[in-house]
Amino acid sequence: MNLSRRRKLSSHVETSSMNDIMFFLMLFFLIVSTMVNPNVIKLLLPNAKSSKQVMKQPVTVSVDAAGAVFVNKKPTNAQALEGELKSLIANQQLDLPTVVLRVDASQNVQKLVDILEIGNRLKIKMVMATQAQQAAGK
Repeated sequence: MNLSRRRKLSSHVETSSMNDIMFFLMLFFLIVSTMVNPNVIKLLLPNAKSSKQVMKQPVTVSVDAAGAVFVNKKPTNAQALEGELKSLIANQQLDLPTVVLRVDASQNVQKLVDILEIGNRLKIKMVMATQAQQAAGK
């Protein structure tokens, strides 16, 4: 008679790496959540999904590297900017006036914010013009 004990196989799942995975997931979500900034300046951008296209000439506000302000290539000062924009918008009689901002990259952000505040007071859509980055190999 053979009375030897049978070895029982036990099923066991290794969970030691689960701690590492959970740590990395938590770290990822913490880093991503800090990248979301609720204090973003919201620009009122024109809607591109309209079915009819109306050809209209937007007003252009430019600020060069020296800080000089131009409205439609006509020099003006920062104090008279609001009055100039108000008169131009009234002359065009548009439902949704649009202003294109062209601010030199060397200017500080406060100059841009001051112009955006004027546009917000006048209820004007403001779009900032940017230049596309060139490829490094060209």
